[in-house]
Amino acid sequence: MARGSINHLALTVTDLARSAAFYDQVLGFMGYTRAAVPEATKTAMKTALLAWASPHGAVTMRPAKGDSAKRAHDRNAPGLNHLAFNAGSRAEVGDLHALLNKIGAPVLDAPAEYAYFPGYYAVYFSDPDGIKIEFVHWPQG
Repeated sequence: MARGSINHLALTVTDLARSAAFYDQVLGFMGYTRAAVPEATKTAMKTALLAWASPHGAVTMRPAKGDSAKRAHDRNAPGLNHLAFNAGSRAEVGDLHALLNKIGAPVLDAPAEYAYFPGYYAVYFSDPDGIKIEFVHWPQG
């Protein structure tokens, strides 16, 4: 792996089954597949744990615990603002947008070219816990 590249992303969610259904669709579209998590890992971490993997990294998910499960995600508070995944083309951005509409996911900003950088084309949406996600095609160079 290249130095500085992201190895995995670990998410905590309020409803594991609801979020798993959402991420099965979204991450599946992006080329991730559900990966088996060894029982020994779940035991050592003292939690249920799901995972998706691709040649570009992995996403893991665990349920929130205790009073934390009652708090809503606030992307304007210290911590995570949003996640951005790369798309291979503008067409893929449009295809994911169609999937989001099909599964009823909240689309925050429809596919469009944004002025951040030349050719920056993205769709923004949120997961069941309100985590903002971006799928972006950005031809660099």
